[in-house]
Amino acid sequence: MHQYIPHTEDDIKSMLETIGVNTIDDLFADIPEEVKLKKTLNIDKNSSEFEVYRKLKELAEKNDASFISFLGGGCYDHLIPSIVNHITGISEFYTAYTPYQAEISQGTLQSIFEFQSLICELTGLDVSNASLYDGHTAASEAAVMALNSVKHSDTVLISQYVHPFTKQVLKTYFFDMDVKIIEVKGTNGRTDINDLKAKLSDNVACFIGQTPNFLGCLEDFKEFSNLLHEKKKLFIVSSNPISLIHLKNQKEWGADIAIGDLQPFGIPQYFGGPSAGYIAAKEEYLRKMPGRIVGQTVDVNSKRGFVLTLQAREQHIKRERATSNICSNEALMALASTVYMSVLGKSGLEEVSHRCIDNSHYLFDKLVKMNIGKPAYDQPFFNEFAFKFNMPVNKLLENLKKAGILGGISLKELLGSEFENCLLIAVTEKRTKEELDLFVNVAGGK
Repeated sequence: MHQYIPHTEDDIKSMLETIGVNTIDDLFADIPEEVKLKKTLNIDKNSSEFEVYRKLKELAEKNDASFISFLGGGCYDHLIPSIVNHITGISEFYTAYTPYQAEISQGTLQSIFEFQSLICELTGLDVSNASLYDGHTAASEAAVMALNSVKHSDTVLISQYVHPFTKQVLKTYFFDMDVKIIEVKGTNGRTDINDLKAKLSDNVACFIGQTPNFLGCLEDFKEFSNLLHEKKKLFIVSSNPISLIHLKNQKEWGADIAIGDLQPFGIPQYFGGPSAGYIAAKEEYLRKMPGRIVGQTVDVNSKRGFVLTLQAREQHIKRERATSNICSNEALMALASTVYMSVLGKSGLEEVSHRCIDNSHYLFDKLVKMNIGKPAYDQPFFNEFAFKFNMPVNKLLENLKKAGILGGISLKELLGSEFENCLLIAVTEKRTKEELDLFVNVAGGK
């Protein structure tokens, strides 16, 4: 890499002297020695452009996308209309940069405005902003909003059944800060409101819950909102957006802030990413929201136009006044979700949601009747459920893989020995009856 840096040795020496260090390595002194790479990268040198392309093509072909996927845990295998890729592939969107100049960014600004409008309609809340990196980031930004809204607060309560990656990102956000992240325990796959009551101290800013939660169970939050608002705390609810079509949305649960991941809405699994997050809130928290909000206005000729209405990012205002240090935006992924929602419309989204429910419950009932295991929890679910098998799940996953199936997520790997032989199985509208029956037959040893 160094041979491509245009600075001369004298340039480098002058810059190092100016900032008061002796070598370039001194700039990385905060990185522990044990994690530093001590060798050169294992890549060929002096390759031509064609040779590099061929090598990358060979590596890409090792990715096998032909499996029937029952993977979930926040990233799902849904049908995506071809128009989604067509529109997101238009160069004006695909290569667009941050829309600083409204007069030349009307297409991008309008797409974000439409996205915000759809998210508000979906969640029932008043305001939404341009997209965040993913659902985990959205949870962390919502926690920041709560801490900035509740005076003298330094504690975030989070359900035991929230996605484990969300917990990790939260802890990373507040690492080395005077903010406590405390789990509210649950029983039988649902958050325990009595444990919430016990932990609801004066220093608490908010409670973050998720429904359907990470284990697929539908939470019952009807008492949570009143309890939290009596204590003047914020209620944050994370949801799979497709579940909001048939289940209560965040406003109906009494949430102050709604969050989630948009991957189910027109975004491929992409071997794990990228995705985008959504966040919506009551109007009173408008100026606490991170990032940017696109608004609608008129020009001097009374023609409709779109502008960046609120821009509370570090790039726009003094750093200490910024609501977020996120300086990028998943606008392309948000556009994919906007196109997806617009093309399917209300009836199409209802059909997708209904098929997810039907297919998942069909598979669930078949597995229960075979007596090869039992549900991990006796709770209603949307399109995902935890199932404890009577056999080692690693062997089961291996057998399913031989049949061309990615059978689910081994929960022991993420949540510990309590979930021995438990699989988290997700079923979408994309799965056919033949595929569901194949899963059952392989799991039953047929």
